[in-house]
Amino acid sequence: MAEFTGLWGWDVVPGARAAEGVCSCGRADCRAPGAHPLDFAPEVPAGSTLDEVTEAWAGFPGASVLLPVGRSFDVIEVAESVGCRALARLERMGLPVGPVTATPQGRAHFFVAVGAAAELPRLLYRMGWDAPSALDLRGLGRGRYITAPPSDHGGRGPARWLRPPGLDSATRPPEARLLLGTLAYVAHRSRA
Repeated sequence: MAEFTGLWGWDVVPGARAAEGVCSCGRADCRAPGAHPLDFAPEVPAGSTLDEVTEAWAGFPGASVLLPVGRSFDVIEVAESVGCRALARLERMGLPVGPVTATPQGRAHFFVAVGAAAELPRLLYRMGWDAPSALDLRGLGRGRYITAPPSDHGGRGPARWLRPPGLDSATRPPEARLLLGTLAYVAHRSRA
């Protein structure tokens, strides 16, 4: 966690975990077992020291690490197979790419500049693409959380890095428009 807060400059939140479909939050009607912040756990702000992170996390052993979206980055979510092909293509073209994670449910999360989630439909329209849902692209912004690798994601297994953060990409993720054309193209070709 100290790496996320101190090195990458991201806030972190202790998250619930799931075991055999039961969420550690204790609510029988939990709508996202093991995949949401613990309501009673304090957020650990960016810039926290190792001692501060250790102290904050000591009260929540086994909690997953969640990253709040819409603060330091937004996320463009696609199918993992699309994400892997698009990532290889983006890197070959020399385009700036931020961190990318993969979930055990087969989704890829591309970290992009804040504001991308709200702009996604407009950006796609300007590029000549239909609605994001037709391409299986989703923008995740403020109020959403993603599971940080290697934390368990909803009891289904660990999230993992497809492209780990670097000093530049973590603190200054790319503008969505730089990645979106390639993501949309690969998503479209995958549906054909």
